[in-house]
Amino acid sequence: MFSFFSRKNKKIKVNIGEFLRQDMHSHIIPGLDDGAPDIETAISLIRGMHEAGISCFMGTPHIMEELYHNNKETIAPAYEALKQGLKEAQLNVQVNYAAEYMVDEGFLAHLRTKRLLTLYDNWVLIETPFYTEPIDMEEVLFQIETAGYKAILAHPERYHYVDDRFKVFEKYIHRGMKLQLNVLSLTGYYGLKEREVANRLLEAGYYQYIGTDLHHERHLNRLSHIELEKKTIQLMEKNNWENHLITEWHSNVQ
Repeated sequence: MFSFFSRKNKKIKVNIGEFLRQDMHSHIIPGLDDGAPDIETAISLIRGMHEAGISCFMGTPHIMEELYHNNKETIAPAYEALKQGLKEAQLNVQVNYAAEYMVDEGFLAHLRTKRLLTLYDNWVLIETPFYTEPIDMEEVLFQIETAGYKAILAHPERYHYVDDRFKVFEKYIHRGMKLQLNVLSLTGYYGLKEREVANRLLEAGYYQYIGTDLHHERHLNRLSHIELEKKTIQLMEKNNWENHLITEWHSNVQ
């Protein structure tokens, strides 16, 4: 999956397209959350990532009780408008949509409808508050499983209730949860602590998916000029990433 070569310098410039062909977490569906505000911006972000080597994109708008009341009825029209814009721009990429669900007071209501927007098959992307672990998280995962879904937890390295308490994930993983790494976490973009936790989780083999969590031009600029330590690259080369399963599933159902 990777094709980097060894150099002696501590940090190595890498092309994101070398290790991320399918971006499974981004905020490129226009006008729905704190991501791309309009079609023009969304196309610009996608074009930049495509030039870096990414050919498949998954738009995952936030669904949050207090901020973003999205659902299929709001996301699908924005997605279709984006597809039309990409066609007119003659940008040949594959774009699909799902959602990023906050585990908040509204999540179980969404779950009970059994109409969750999944990344592929029955895998749903979830996130939690950054500073407080949901006290009923194990029950939530049980309810997700009972409803016929499986959970992928977005950017666990950014949750401050984790820090050095990596065993917090063991009870989640026992419930079948998988973890998704934000690639910018490895660069220190979100902070040194987030970089440290990301590297430690990567070394422990906890991650199965990797995404950009692309929101805006600042993210694009950093994603286009990534430098990583050689050890980090080696860990990424060894990891059994499962992003390809998303692309394969969508190719088979279309």
